[in-house]
Amino acid sequence: MNFRKYAAIDYKKVKGSKSFTIKLESSIKHYTCYQNNEFTFLNRTKAFRGTIDWNFSEYGRLWTYNLTYFDFLHQKSITKKEGLILMHDFIDQSATLNDALEPFPISLRGINWVKFLANQNIIDSRINDSLFAQYHILLENLEYHLLGNHLLENGFSLLFGAYYFQDERFYTTAKKILSAELKEQILSDGAHFELSPMYHQTMLFRILDCINLVKNNSWKTDELLALLESKASVMLGWLETITYANGSIPLLNDSTNGIAPTSHDLFAYALLQGIYSTKLPLQVSGYRKIVKDHYECIIDVGNIGPDYIPGHAHSDTFNFELHIDEKAIIVDTGLSTYETNIQRTSERSTAAHNTVVIDRKEQSEVWGGFRVAKRAKVIRLIENHDSIEATHDGYLKIGALHTRKFSFDTHKITIEDMIKGKKLHQCIAYLHCHPDVTVTINDNAIQINNAKLTCFNHNSLALNTYNYAPEFNTLIPSTVIEIMFNETLKMEISL
Repeated sequence: MNFRKYAAIDYKKVKGSKSFTIKLESSIKHYTCYQNNEFTFLNRTKAFRGTIDWNFSEYGRLWTYNLTYFDFLHQKSITKKEGLILMHDFIDQSATLNDALEPFPISLRGINWVKFLANQNIIDSRINDSLFAQYHILLENLEYHLLGNHLLENGFSLLFGAYYFQDERFYTTAKKILSAELKEQILSDGAHFELSPMYHQTMLFRILDCINLVKNNSWKTDELLALLESKASVMLGWLETITYANGSIPLLNDSTNGIAPTSHDLFAYALLQGIYSTKLPLQVSGYRKIVKDHYECIIDVGNIGPDYIPGHAHSDTFNFELHIDEKAIIVDTGLSTYETNIQRTSERSTAAHNTVVIDRKEQSEVWGGFRVAKRAKVIRLIENHDSIEATHDGYLKIGALHTRKFSFDTHKITIEDMIKGKKLHQCIAYLHCHPDVTVTINDNAIQINNAKLTCFNHNSLALNTYNYAPEFNTLIPSTVIEIMFNETLKMEISL
């Protein structure tokens, strides 16, 4: 990793270049986030009067990143003239840019600029010379220190830069990254290995864009296209499996709405590119989906993700979501911020998920925004036709093992928790309800819309309030059911 400051004066902001005409089929349109110098990202809006401050940081670094990605070039309402004005304004301020010249925003901006220039049939030497210089900054600052989706984004973008400038160095590096990382990051059941449905959607979108690029331009003919197509096929199959009947995705790990393209849009784009899904059984990703006549249940019986990059993982072993008649009932609490603060810590905590907290300890020790210390491991897994039972060791540090068994009938789901240890522990099972759900409690039974939750072997029941976070900077007060017990708990959800 080159630790020179990305915006340091020794990086040229302009490099003489020669671009080549590339052809692209229509891609997925971006949602409207720009109008008349007013930008809305992450549900926060900033109107600039006069000059745009591309370093604007009052809303946090992720907002600044989004400002400099230039995704808005692909919203339906933007004109060729508006796009060019924004790009030239950005270039005018290139000497004073900060976060915008980090490798990740360069990567996303590079793809967006190339797509816009190609789709609008623009030849602009000033933009090209700036973009060529940005790609050289990226080339010297590839994110091998972060790996994961960051390094993949570097590779995707360099592929676009390689075709646009017919640059052999860009292509060699892009092919090296993509060949290695796609094989590493796409699991054998088709999931992206960071185990976030949202990031899975984003990575699939990038691969489809790369297929669009390579198929429609004959500059290179090698095995890269076949690799991209094979990975897109299995990723598409995984996404089809994990997506609910109503089109939404489970908000597992760092997932939220309004960031990635929807599953519906991705399915349509894949069809346009001639990519058909290869559906594989859910296995190594740790997720399982059970579908009955009136409900869908997604459960997590896997480890939190790759050991060397758990930054987007939550402490959520044995978490689950439940949809009944295509309506969300039991939900993951979601994601509202990437800032390193109390809210971020809370949303990653065990108590923010539909699982069991023992003695107020974390299963996996999440910290620092994107860090995990000691983490829970699933040490036993038994799967039958209508039941799944697993044990994790996240509480072995306090002398306890947690076993959870799910049993699925046509009109009933049974969840059994067993805590094994040398002493009694204070345990709480959490069930987070969607904001639209009505919850009432009556003795040992809880009515959740048209479903009935009955508990056995518990000490007490309580209804409390939590904040549901379906999007960034969005918190909606909702009901969480807390069930206190010691050694065993049985919950029956009857439809």
